Formats: sequence, C-alpha cells, structure tokens
Amino acid sequence: MEPTSQPAPLSKKILWTARVMSALPVLLLLFSGIMKFIPSPQLNEGFSHLGLPGSMAVGLGVLELGCTAIYLIPRTAVLGAILLTGYLGGAVLTHLRVGDPCWAQVLFGVFLWGGLYLRDVRLRALIPLRR
Repeated sequence: MEPTSQPAPLSKKILWTARVMSALPVLLLLFSGIMKFIPSPQLNEGFSHLGLPGSMAVGLGVLELGCTAIYLIPRTAVLGAILLTGYLGGAVLTHLRVGDPCWAQVLFGVFLWGGLYLRDVRLRALIPLRR
C-alpha cells in the first residue's frame, strides 16, 4: 500500500478567506433569487432586455435559491458548485447574446469554486495544486 498524502490543515487566515470568497457570491445569489419572486417594473424590464418572458422569473428564482441552498450544505457543497456553475453559465450566455458584460457571473463562479477549494479538504485532495 502506498501512503496517502493528506492535505495540510487550514490556517485561520485561509479559512476566513475561503468563507468570505464563498459568502460574497452566495449573498448576491440569494438576493437575486429572492428578487425574482417580487414582481416589479425593473424585473420585467430586465427580463425583456435579456429576451426572456417575465413569467420565467419565479422558476429561475426557485432554481437559483435551490442550487445556492445545496451549495451552503457542507456535504453537498461540491454538487451545489457544479449546479451553480451551470446556472451561471446560462447567465453568461444570456448576457453575451444581448451584448451585455458578463464578468460578474464569471467572477461569481471563480469565487464559489475558489472558496470551496480553500475550505474543503476533499476537493483539495481531488485537485491537488503543487508549488
């Protein structure tokens, strides 16, 4: 049997960095998901600009909040990150299609995965980065 290398324990500084990296996009996704349940002229205008019917707002809100909830549960965080990557990929495509910038959606994905990588030993063992 070969010895297995264990990932190094996290310092408090790295753990807090990971938490902040994960919290920023989560808070914005929660806000965005909740806002999709509140009918408003701005919501309809935004959906119209993106070429989407306003009737899709509630379904997208459920999807966004559901994927975010899965990400927040430590045992299912990797699955949540995968689901949110798909959701954000759709958002990127939707914004690119109408000529809007999409850097925020890409940055959300980077922060979601970066924060998860820093705080989840299983993910660091699966994708070891070497110096």
